[in-house]
Amino acid sequence: MTDNFDRAPGAGRNRLKANSPGLGEQDGGRLPEPGDGDAKVTFFNHREPLRQPRTSPPLADSNSSTGAGGDRRITKASHSSQSSRSPAAQKAQAGNSLAVNSSLSVNAPEFYPKNYTPYQDLPYDDGSDGYYPEATLAELVQEYLNHLNTSPASFELEIEAITANLNAWVIAEETLRELVELIYKQSTSVPNFAYTGARLCNYLSHHLTVSPPCGNFRKVLLERCQTEYEQRAHAVQADDLTQKRFHSYVLFLGELYLNLEVKSRKGPPSRAEILLSALKDLADALLSNPVDGNLICAVKLLKLTGSILEDAWKESGKSHMDQLIQRIENIVLDASCSRDVKHMLLRLVELRSSDWGRVRASASSSEATPDNDPNYFMNEPTFYTADGTPFTAADPEYSEKYQEILDRENYFPDFEENGNEEYSDVDDEMDPEIEEAFEKFCLESEKRRK
Repeated sequence: MTDNFDRAPGAGRNRLKANSPGLGEQDGGRLPEPGDGDAKVTFFNHREPLRQPRTSPPLADSNSSTGAGGDRRITKASHSSQSSRSPAAQKAQAGNSLAVNSSLSVNAPEFYPKNYTPYQDLPYDDGSDGYYPEATLAELVQEYLNHLNTSPASFELEIEAITANLNAWVIAEETLRELVELIYKQSTSVPNFAYTGARLCNYLSHHLTVSPPCGNFRKVLLERCQTEYEQRAHAVQADDLTQKRFHSYVLFLGELYLNLEVKSRKGPPSRAEILLSALKDLADALLSNPVDGNLICAVKLLKLTGSILEDAWKESGKSHMDQLIQRIENIVLDASCSRDVKHMLLRLVELRSSDWGRVRASASSSEATPDNDPNYFMNEPTFYTADGTPFTAADPEYSEKYQEILDRENYFPDFEENGNEEYSDVDDEMDPEIEEAFEKFCLESEKRRK
């Protein structure tokens, strides 16, 4: 019984019966005897093979045709070898088997979910061809002008740095004319920039180093002003917009006359004489068409430059200011301008009659009296009586009114003969706690000195 028992795995699955048609004919349907070795071999050779495993068979299965004892030894050896491998080696072997049997390919197209829009990194184009363009002269000058317009008090601090930068840019006639045009437009188009623009022109006329064949900065500037000067007859009769531009030009020329200095070889710098005669012609042009806008511009010009113009004309023996004032008086009487403009003209005539508000013959401080110095009481304070009437030191009753205020307000208490103040409401006694603390402080100070 033990001889017919096969110990190999799965050996008993295909054990045949005695009358099985799979037995050899030479056996006659009988079971092999214990001594029949050939019959045993024949029995194992005719059995069906085992089903192939789904995974790759172990190494020991390749020798399954050997005897049962050999299969068991190989299986044990394979198990012992697999158990002796490291986990990393087992993972590598599993990975290799998956790679061999995998259907994935490195050349497969990328997978995108449905309704997915891939990101496209478009090149950025700012129109600069890969670099930022350098600033132009117009941008640089406009930046300086805007800064001076918003911060006119920084003119003295920053004008040297501005001029140094402009000297690096303005190196030819073309750039010089561009600079003059930018300053002129800013000075005649931006309100209240005429004064700063005139100061800037004066500084650049002395410190701008470029001097092309067309002339220096001052010459190019005066040529630009000459262009507008020649259009004065048409400008005073043109539309409102043209008149406004012309009025801005006139006021800028007035500021330019006051601030532009011309160096002389002998003596201190002087003003440009060419601007003196130009302002006379411009004032005549404004008064030739006595509409409100032209008259207001004439009043502003004479208030700005009247005293300087009259002094210059008087030195040369000319009476141009008398002629202008006479024309203004005739306009007040005959012209059909508005009432407010006529009032402005009358105030201008009064201002000129008071020598433009100047006081020439003021006495010295030691000799000044209310009779010989009109500015004697200029800096005196103004007081008010009990009923609200104002008075100053020039008032004849100043002493009596001022004493009444002192008595009413009790500014100064009674004094003793030695000049010490004597206050009746002053309490000389100290608080007990303060007195105690003071005595303690004195004792401690005395101990420290000892």
